[in-house]
Amino acid sequence: MSYRAIYKDIGLKDYKETWDYQADIFAKLVDSKKQQISGDEAVRSTIPGTLIFVQHPHVYTLGKSGSENNLLLNSIQLRAKDAAFYKIDRGGDITYHGPGQLVGYPIFDLEAIKIGLKEYIFRLEEAIIKTVQEYGIQASRFEGSTGVWLDPQIPGRSRKICAIGVKASKFVTMHGFAFNVNTNLTYFNNINPCGFTDKGVTSLQKELGALQDFDSVKLCVKKNLQKVFDLNWIEE
Repeated sequence: MSYRAIYKDIGLKDYKETWDYQADIFAKLVDSKKQQISGDEAVRSTIPGTLIFVQHPHVYTLGKSGSENNLLLNSIQLRAKDAAFYKIDRGGDITYHGPGQLVGYPIFDLEAIKIGLKEYIFRLEEAIIKTVQEYGIQASRFEGSTGVWLDPQIPGRSRKICAIGVKASKFVTMHGFAFNVNTNLTYFNNINPCGFTDKGVTSLQKELGALQDFDSVKLCVKKNLQKVFDLNWIEE
């Protein structure tokens, strides 16, 4: 059975503002499950999932298992680069978000989809792998790390094109993926991305040697997410 979901493209939005926005949707979905447990099945059945697409102004985020030592800037240097920094409640280490990067926040009920968290992350990766394949790029997973990689087993060439970090409670997800499309990759020089010191980052633009049509990439990712999760888009 298809999973009902609302699609929201909110453009360029402040990280903290978006975090609060998705946290509110997340809380409502979790609360609906609690009501279902208490016997109110009708409440839960009316709450669909939500997929948010967004770009953020320059910001570094550190997951709950990460180390601040992987941020190579002090507060003064952050301000000079017009970048913010937040410690957040997802898994994973440190990453960068900025203009030209497609960030996706699926707020899904995994019990309704009938999958676990490991399979959920696998399907997020699969949607991005399918997307870059449509642009003529072969990508894959890297054992022991989440995300989507190019040449993951080749020393000196391994590079990440999409980072993934999620949170789940009552099998409801939030946070998600960050796919480098036309991202300014120099901002990654200020961190050890995802805690790695020996691996690089890349973007669709860098791999293809030209600026990409961001809206076309968004549509491609949306289509592939719909396929891998069997989503049924509904109006809010």
